Amino acid sequence: MRWLIDGYNVIRRDPELAHAEAQGLEEGRAALLRVVAGAARVSGDPFTVVFDGARRGGGAAAGGQVQVLFSRPPQTADDVLRRLASELRSGAVVVSSDRAVRDAASRAGAAAVTAEQFIAALATGDDEDDDDAEDASPARGGNPRRPSREARATQRVLRRLRSR
Repeated sequence: MRWLIDGYNVIRRDPELAHAEAQGLEEGRAALLRVVAGAARVSGDPFTVVFDGARRGGGAAAGGQVQVLFSRPPQTADDVLRRLASELRSGAVVVSSDRAVRDAASRAGAAAVTAEQFIAALATGDDEDDDDAEDASPARGGNPRRPSREARATQRVLRRLRSR
């Protein structure tokens, strides 16, 4: 399972990563890459972190199971994530709080996870916290106590981030 991470989207949804980014873009990216490298070690899965714009200057090379991509204008990171999700289909998990990106990933057959769910799963090692609140929607039939198919898929992929 390849994880596709919307870099700046995740950075700006976590207070610690946002604080690092306040020191500079390179610091924010390096902080995120440290977090993602830890997730790659725990899960054994490959990760691709996508940032907007061309890389300027040095910075931390990812290495290992973490690949870093920068979109080339006029493309955005969102465009790159949608393309990768459509190529990898069910073999991908897209992490972004951008609804259009998540919807495109779901249509392509990839699992879609919000940045907040990803961060919470990494911080606590537990994926059960946000699922019920986010998936509350009017009942349309079926067992009202059973999470939706999409919610179950989200829970499954977030479990991969737990220590083995």
